Formats: sequence, C-alpha cells, structure tokens
Amino acid sequence: MAGISASIFGCQGTTLGPDEADFFAQSQPWGFILFARNIETPEQVYRLTQQLRSALGRDAPVLIDQEGGRVQRLRAPHWREWVPALDEVTGRSLTDAARLLYLRGALIGAELRAVGIDTNCAPLADVARDETHPVLLNRLYGRDPETVSQIARAMADGLLAAGVLPVLKHLPGYGLGQVDSHAELPRVTARRAELDAVDFAAFKPLADLPLGMTAHIVYDAIEDGLPATMSKTLMDLVRSEIGFKGLMMTDDLSMGALPGPIGTRAARAIAAGCDLILHCNGERAEMEAVVENAGHFEGQGLERANAALKLRDAPLALDIAALQAEFEALHSKAS
Repeated sequence: MAGISASIFGCQGTTLGPDEADFFAQSQPWGFILFARNIETPEQVYRLTQQLRSALGRDAPVLIDQEGGRVQRLRAPHWREWVPALDEVTGRSLTDAARLLYLRGALIGAELRAVGIDTNCAPLADVARDETHPVLLNRLYGRDPETVSQIARAMADGLLAAGVLPVLKHLPGYGLGQVDSHAELPRVTARRAELDAVDFAAFKPLADLPLGMTAHIVYDAIEDGLPATMSKTLMDLVRSEIGFKGLMMTDDLSMGALPGPIGTRAARAIAAGCDLILHCNGERAEMEAVVENAGHFEGQGLERANAALKLRDAPLALDIAALQAEFEALHSKAS
C-alpha cells in the first residue's frame, strides 16, 4: 500500500469522467464512498464501482451508508426499503431484535456485494436517550449499552457473513448529542461516570470490529472545546479504554461541526490518531487539501487496513430466499 493516501473520497455523479479518474489515479485514496447522487440502477452502480477501482488499479474498498430507514442510499424500486432500526427493535425480545438485525445485515450485505460495494457504514453503537437529536434517534438500537452492543454485533455479523465490512460508529458515542453535527458542533456536559457507564460501555464489546468512525462531538468532562475527531485525548481513550483495535476513519470532514479549513481539519484529525480521512462531497479543491494534509498509510494504520480488507473476501454461501422468509416471519411477529 505504499503511496496510498490516508483518505476516502466521494465522487460527483453516476459515472466517472476522465478528469475525475485522472485525479483519483494520481491521489490514490484508500477507497471511495457513494451517496444518493451516485445511484440510479443496479447496473449503473456496478459499472461505477468498477470504474472507481480501475482508476486506482487495485481492488479498493467502496463504502456506502446503508443502515436502513432514513439513512439508506440504495432505495426502491431497485432495492429493499427498511424501517428505522429503533422502530424495528422496540418492544421485541433481545433475541428477536438481534436476529432481525443479523438478517437485515446479511440481506443488505448481499445487495451491496451484487453491485460491487464491499463496506457498509453500520452498525451504530450510540445509545439512545430522550434528548438524542432526531437526526440520529430512530437509527439507533436501544437505550442501554448491553442491548445496543448485542444488536450492533448481530448487524455486524450479518454484514460480514455477506462479505461486507462493517464500520462501527460513532466512536466514542453520539447518543447525548442534541444538535446535528452536519450543521453545528454538539457539546455533551454529562459527567465522566455516565459516559463510562453508558456511552463508552456500549462500544467495548465491539472493539474487535475491523473499522470504526469517529463522532464530531465535544465531551466537556474530558476535553473542553475539541471534538473527538480532532482530540488526541479522546482518540487515545478509544484505543486504550474502549480498546478499539480496528482502522479508524473520521466522520465526513466536510460537516459543519468541525472548525477550520479542510486541510487543517485533516491534519488535526491525523495528528489526533485517526487513520483515515473521510471526505464525502466530491469537491476537488477540498480533496486536494485532504491529500496534501492526510499523508500516506504507514505503520499501524497500514496493518489495520490490511487486516480489515482480508475480511471482505470470504462471504458465506447464503440462502437469500431463506433469509428473506425468516426475516418476514420475524418482522411480522407481534412485538
């Protein structure tokens, strides 16, 4: 992986033009992420994923946000529509809820693999509260760390069974966020004891997952002013206290929560301990600034990247019809 930028980039449209392909060939991001602007039909998405990999000359990971519910980029009529996760699990036994999310992960994973996407930005281990911002609340899996951890594990296992890498988010926890980090920086005033017992506790049983994503959020009890994405103190906490061992990417660096120009954001996130910069909007000048400031993969980041990529190559022989039938029966079961 020598010479590969510590970055993941979005592209602008539904096909890759020569100029954009040349930029990616020269900048060599680690991978790509797709959004609704990149999606039309299964055939078109498959062609695009092949174009992206061809531009780099390697089997680069292609990511997407396909949680189900409001956050899913592949939608009807070509792909299945899913109810929000919190609506799916509320009122069910933990056994049924976990099985539903395993099946959801496996079925989503199969749809993704069919169009050349091998990495999904899910599961979420943020713990829901009454005050959780609506941008996040119904995407979550429960209101206590044990429930959240078990259901998140099931979702991750389903994705892995389909040969799709899960991305655990949003480390070290966004459940107490009361504003939308797409627009402004959330600040959490909870005491450290509550964070340890609830928010951080939900992530600890998931610390072996291959990839993770940061939260753009400030914890006043730990480090006043700096969002986790840019905080060495919090990135060290993710590694040492939560014990997360996987490849760590930022949440989208172009979100409104973060201070400073894009290049400065990238440099600060890498200095804090993030392995990868995620930049999603496809704007060339911003991507150039990321490349200039993110550096290349080396050391432990390179080792984590290699370990993660090995997991996408061995999907199980899934009986999709049987999984769909089981999901429908369990989904219809009275809660």
